[in-house]
Amino acid sequence: MVTFQLRLEMMRGTLLSLASSIPSPWRCRTLGRVRMGCDRLSQIILRPVVAADEPRFLELACASVELHHPWVEVPCTPKVFASYLARSDQVSAACMVLARKDRGDLVGMININGIVRGPYQRGVLGYAAFLPHAGRGYMSAGVALAVHHAFDVMGLNRLEADIQPGNTASIELVRRLGFRREGLSPDFIRIAGAWRDHERWAITANMPLPSVQGRGDTE
Repeated sequence: MVTFQLRLEMMRGTLLSLASSIPSPWRCRTLGRVRMGCDRLSQIILRPVVAADEPRFLELACASVELHHPWVEVPCTPKVFASYLARSDQVSAACMVLARKDRGDLVGMININGIVRGPYQRGVLGYAAFLPHAGRGYMSAGVALAVHHAFDVMGLNRLEADIQPGNTASIELVRRLGFRREGLSPDFIRIAGAWRDHERWAITANMPLPSVQGRGDTE
């Protein structure tokens, strides 16, 4: 428990310095007709999930189940939330929440899972927006922050995102942030009782990283 608390405090400290660790000034990119969340980034906070988040987290996650079915399963019971919180040991996984600065309300969840060190230095990105904040640009800004956190703070070299082919909104999000498509894996991940195909997307530290104007606060 002491070790976990120390890791959590260390992560809070590194997240506090995240804004200053990202190359500045950030630039706003326009790809096609999609403009990255230049204003949204200044409105959000990226921080570790904590036990006190449980009531509001579960309320919003449960209200968003249909939004994410069958793409993602979100923690929607106290038991699943407890397991989700416990696996965020900052070694094999880092589980975070995205919150609005003005009211502190939770916007969504962002995770870096399956972290492998040694010669790999990689992790798997997971994310889900909560209603009523989905589709408003918050998640694009939050994932951009998470990408910089993975590379600049955690020292990873590669971040992967596995997305079902029909999840066009999520595919567009990672494409807009500079991820490259690396292939399709049939029957790759079991979700809602079925093995589902997933496209494999990834970004590495030597690729152009997502750039937006302004900076989000962190705790």
